[in-house]
Amino acid sequence: MQTRPTDPRPADAALVLACLALTVLAVKTPWSPLPWPVVAVAGALGSAAVWLRRRWPVAAAVTGAGTFALTGNPGPLLIGLYHGARYAPRRSGWLCGLAAWAGFVGWSWFDIGQLTIDNVAFPPLGIGLVVLAGINLATRDELLASLQEQARRAESERLLRDEQARAAERTRIAREMHDVLAHKVSLIALYAGALELRATDDPKLRDGTALIRTTAREALVDLREVLGILRTDVAPASEAATAGRFPDLSALVGASSRAGHPVELHDEAGDLPAATARVVYRIVQEGLTNAHKHAPEAPTTVSVRRDGDGSVAVSVHNEMGAAPMDLPGSGAGLVGLAERIRLVGGSLRSGPVAGDGWQLSAVVPWLDPRSEFR
Repeated sequence: MQTRPTDPRPADAALVLACLALTVLAVKTPWSPLPWPVVAVAGALGSAAVWLRRRWPVAAAVTGAGTFALTGNPGPLLIGLYHGARYAPRRSGWLCGLAAWAGFVGWSWFDIGQLTIDNVAFPPLGIGLVVLAGINLATRDELLASLQEQARRAESERLLRDEQARAAERTRIAREMHDVLAHKVSLIALYAGALELRATDDPKLRDGTALIRTTAREALVDLREVLGILRTDVAPASEAATAGRFPDLSALVGASSRAGHPVELHDEAGDLPAATARVVYRIVQEGLTNAHKHAPEAPTTVSVRRDGDGSVAVSVHNEMGAAPMDLPGSGAGLVGLAERIRLVGGSLRSGPVAGDGWQLSAVVPWLDPRSEFR
């Protein structure tokens, strides 16, 4: 949980007042042989510089050193030196220490009129300790800031990964919904349309089948809306092959034939790996779904065979049919199917055949990681 930063102004004010109090002592004691007005003005300026030590640390350190040289007041010197070492850039830290040493040398000159070994050699020891303390805290502040930035970056990356995973899952769900539900609902509409045409002598049956067809159409409209919500622009990851079995192609073709759509199956591929069978099934399912919608009752041929290079060639060809059924499409069927096949290294083509209907054809590689095609 983040904590609110404390207000530094009370501490700044206390330090300024402490430096002013030391300035008053420097005037009364006195700590410097210079005239008291000089001591008072220099002390007041050095105390005021303490307030600005975070914004201009080098200037505060230099001012504190000058104040000590003129007044003997150590407050602005120590505070300015410490904050100069802590907040100033590293390349400017040496300037703060040099200014502090010059302040000691200047005070010695004004106080006794000469420079001694003690006043020249020993002050750097104390100055070095104060500078090291400031640098140590500056390093700690940088480390804490770096850790906080890494934590924020890790949280942002986690949120991004979560969003990508959700988007990929929404895309996968949209594809599965289209692959499964659109095909089933279109079959229901096809059955209902066939019954409606044959129920000329039974008004109740005709009205019931018309209701079923209308409901199926509304279901496809709702499905299209849901797909529009679920689909995203995030490219989904390649779906892992699953060991679950799908209904075989003969059952899929048989369902269309029982609905009054004549379909012939020519399966020359034999047993296929689970991953390849999954893709082949989706191709045939999408081709028959489109044939139901756009060429009802038109003769359709489904062909599956293995090529010499080990790939599986699939085609769904329907002849010219009657007027297309009034069933809406989501616009995602062929696009999603093409993406699914592209992800496994295959290819897809679809389009009209001159004077002879429509054909959907695809080439799917042999997706068996355990063995090569023999």
